[in-house]
Amino acid sequence: MPAPIGLPVRGTPSSPRLSDALSLPLQLTWLIPVYGFSGMLLSLPWATGWIKRNGPRPAAYLNLLVTLLAVLHGSLVIREVVTLGPQHLDFPWFQAADLNLRIGFDLSLTNLAALELVTTMSLVCQVFALGYLDKEWSLARFYALVGFFEGAMSGVVLSSNLFMSYFLLEMLTLSTYLLVGFWYAQPLVVTAARDAFLTKRVGDVLLLMGVVALSAWAGSMEFTDLYAWAAQAKAEQLISPLAGTLLGLGLIAGPMGKCAQFPMHLWLDEAMEGPNPASILRNSVVVTCGAIVLLKLMPVVAVSPLATTVLLAVGSISAIGGGLVAVAQVDLKRAFSYSTTSYLGLVFIAIALQMPGLALLLLFAHGLARALQFMSVGSIIATTNCQDLTELGGLGTRMPATSLAFLVGSAGLVGLLPLGCFWCYGLIVHNLIDGAPLFAAVFLLTNLLTAANVVRVFRAVFLGQPMPKTRRAPEVIFWMALPMVSLAVIVLLLPLIMQRIDPVPGITAFPLQVALAVAGSGLAGVIVGCLLPQDRFWSRSRQPTLRVLQDLLAYDFYTPVIYRATIVRLVAGLAQATRWFDLNVVKGAVDGVGRLSLATAEGLKLSVSGQLQTYVLTLVVSILLLLGGLQWLRLGF
Repeated sequence: MPAPIGLPVRGTPSSPRLSDALSLPLQLTWLIPVYGFSGMLLSLPWATGWIKRNGPRPAAYLNLLVTLLAVLHGSLVIREVVTLGPQHLDFPWFQAADLNLRIGFDLSLTNLAALELVTTMSLVCQVFALGYLDKEWSLARFYALVGFFEGAMSGVVLSSNLFMSYFLLEMLTLSTYLLVGFWYAQPLVVTAARDAFLTKRVGDVLLLMGVVALSAWAGSMEFTDLYAWAAQAKAEQLISPLAGTLLGLGLIAGPMGKCAQFPMHLWLDEAMEGPNPASILRNSVVVTCGAIVLLKLMPVVAVSPLATTVLLAVGSISAIGGGLVAVAQVDLKRAFSYSTTSYLGLVFIAIALQMPGLALLLLFAHGLARALQFMSVGSIIATTNCQDLTELGGLGTRMPATSLAFLVGSAGLVGLLPLGCFWCYGLIVHNLIDGAPLFAAVFLLTNLLTAANVVRVFRAVFLGQPMPKTRRAPEVIFWMALPMVSLAVIVLLLPLIMQRIDPVPGITAFPLQVALAVAGSGLAGVIVGCLLPQDRFWSRSRQPTLRVLQDLLAYDFYTPVIYRATIVRLVAGLAQATRWFDLNVVKGAVDGVGRLSLATAEGLKLSVSGQLQTYVLTLVVSILLLLGGLQWLRLGF
């Protein structure tokens, strides 16, 4: 079965694996995930307090060094793959009886491009953190966690094995929990980390069920073997429709949790309690890793048409709902976290409609622009110590580098010619406008809502009169300005980078109506963002109808309330019922047996007379009754 477009392709049996025919950078590609884990290990002496002299800065520099090595090594591997074509590396891991687990790496151009995105964003984030967490006493612990984060993400995008991908996703979930709970002395942070971890666990458990089922049915965990099994299962009806549906729903549950899709989207909002440099990675590359796993699983998910339909519904709800909720937020970080949910909903739609190449382009365009946007947000928070839109204003003249980074990052997320998302939107809408116009409308509406959100935030933060918290705000220091300016240049050059990943046509390749639709939806969003009322003193509207709508969006369609009224209440009710059953039935039965034993003992002690004939008679009668009972049972059955 030919591999889907945009997915890694394994070599044929005659193609080289790990041999002398491959260059040294290709043979050592497995080191790239190890770089991140080694950074974690190198930071431990400072993170644990074993080394206290000179502060935690050496841990940061060591992490920066190994991450830079990962970026350079990945660049060398990309050069080799462009020349030689896709390669596959395979290493034995564990073998017992008929269980044979191997570590495989698919070195395709798309996988390596995703790897470069992960390592580059990790490097940029770490440089940014040098300034943002300059006075943080646990700086070394942060860099150790980021190294763990980076290693898991690098392994996910390169893995050719479903079991290994699941294992690394679990490591990614653990690192997310630790980073969100970085400031663990604050109760709200602990609650946010717990909720984020548990929400992801729901999707991970369902994904594990799918992995176990596939292991039993397909007999292999390699993605290419799974594709062949899926094609055979679909053609020969190897599994029932119900089994195929449950399998598909289980496989998409894990990526839904990682990509913060409805109804498992609340964790990304709560994760904003962590440090902003970690938020940069979560909103740019963590969600990208989840989407890439879904890309690899899509040929298997396609066995169930219902699972594909669910994926389309989830993507559409997340795209439109996330965009609407983002527009109503007054918290700076939450306004863009919901926008991340919205964009990943578009990626889910593209994947479900069998457009993996375009989904990848959208992921790369979104990841770079979103990271730049969150860097500018982090700069604002670090300078003003505030993230409430009603308390910010007039920063455009006081923080020019930050305002420029925000404008470039926001423009990169909107269908604005000639930036990256214009090409993504144009190509996707062009492919959907005839066959699936409804989903084309979803893309255009999401573009409108995104533009409205960024314009309203720009008005509130950078324009207008300075507020008390912004009147004396300075520009950020060098360590924060450098990655912002560098990433702004990359976002502006993104169309040229996309040419190396997947050929992007020129502007003349788009029909005029498609180009006008994409540009028009963005312009309409800009107009809406300019017209949205902003009251500094009344964050909630004083008009009853508008206030109800505003509250509906601001509180995420009351999703947390619905969760508490349904799922949480159900689980709490089951827990109370289980506790009652344990106390009254199980414990009651055990206590009853104990009381019966004591009562019997009290009765028996009265029968102790010291007369031997009485004891013998009792024994004989008991034996006769036992033998009679056994005989009755034998004759009866």
